[in-house]
Amino acid sequence: MQNVYTVAQVNSYIKNMFTQDFMLQSLSVKGEVSNCKYHSSGHIYFTLKDAKGTIACVMFAGNRGGLKFQMKEGQQVVVNGSVDVYERDGKYQLYAREIKQDGAGALYEHFERLKLELEERGMFSGEYKQPIPKYVRTLGVVTAPTGAAVQDIIQIATRRNPYVQIILYPAIVQGDMAVPSIINGIHAMERYQVDTIIVGRGGGSIEDLWAFNEEAVAQAIFDCPIPIISAVGHETDTTIADFVADLRAPTPSAAAELAVYDVEQLQEKINEYAYTLQHLCRNRIGGFRNRLEHYRMQLKYLSPANQIREKRTYLMKLEETLQNDMTQKIADKRHKMAILIEQMNGLSPLLKLNQGYSYAADKEGRTISRIEQVKPEDELQVYVKNGRILTKVVESRTITWEVPHE
Repeated sequence: MQNVYTVAQVNSYIKNMFTQDFMLQSLSVKGEVSNCKYHSSGHIYFTLKDAKGTIACVMFAGNRGGLKFQMKEGQQVVVNGSVDVYERDGKYQLYAREIKQDGAGALYEHFERLKLELEERGMFSGEYKQPIPKYVRTLGVVTAPTGAAVQDIIQIATRRNPYVQIILYPAIVQGDMAVPSIINGIHAMERYQVDTIIVGRGGGSIEDLWAFNEEAVAQAIFDCPIPIISAVGHETDTTIADFVADLRAPTPSAAAELAVYDVEQLQEKINEYAYTLQHLCRNRIGGFRNRLEHYRMQLKYLSPANQIREKRTYLMKLEETLQNDMTQKIADKRHKMAILIEQMNGLSPLLKLNQGYSYAADKEGRTISRIEQVKPEDELQVYVKNGRILTKVVESRTITWEVPHE
């Protein structure tokens, strides 16, 4: 009976054959780099190809110390290493220990040549870049109708703004028909007059992305009157379309985020503006109310009625002051008059008469105080306590009266 082996046994046997082959343990392979990926672990995975075949390659992080350049798509390299079998998958691959450049590949040379030519023509210049509208209502997408790229764009765009309208042009993004299909998609979006266009596809090798390195596609992007975001491949992939577009996104997902504004963020900003506006309005209204109250008080103070009240109050105070002054003046005069009355009473002839004295006056009523004022036969009037006596001068005699000393 024929022997039956397990898959692991067969893979182990094949691996042993590769291990015993001395040539496979140390050889150099020349080819073009394709589908190169730098893993987060530090390993480099890539494909080495020529016109008739491909071989999977890996360089482990421990061997990268001798790598003097950044590996890119289309580079011609010479890889030194060994060919061995990965038992779990039953696949063989080239384990690189050393990689050297062997000149640029044909596609890479064409890429650099076209890039330099278009740059000299000014197609990469910033002055021709159109700004991306901040709030788009219609978003045009030119990409393959299937695949992760279109799904990512739709999912992220609708999550950020469920009201945005997405118009998809199902373009061919790889192969001989890719270039005219992408160009037709751009022209279709122009006719729809969308606000922004995303042109791109998911990642792949340089051959897979080559349609976006064609001059015709670059010219269509440059001539488009609508802002275009280029979203081709992964972040490390760079195409001519990225340089010509108005904005380059590292991935299709990032393109959706750049094209569509987040409605929730906008609503938060609107709420913040509303709160600020209300706060400012309240402050302004409060300020106007204070000014109005100030003007009201001023008007109340300066009003004719208030001025009349103020003048009346002032007049009343003046009247009261005048009345008090007059009363005081009268009291002072009365007091002074009383003093004078007392003084006059002390000098009054009538009072003297009541005390038993009398005095004489001539016919004209002039008081006679000296004998020189009369002569014999002059008529005199003598005033006594209870009347007047008419008399004539018979004789006058001078007498010196002695005034007593106190």
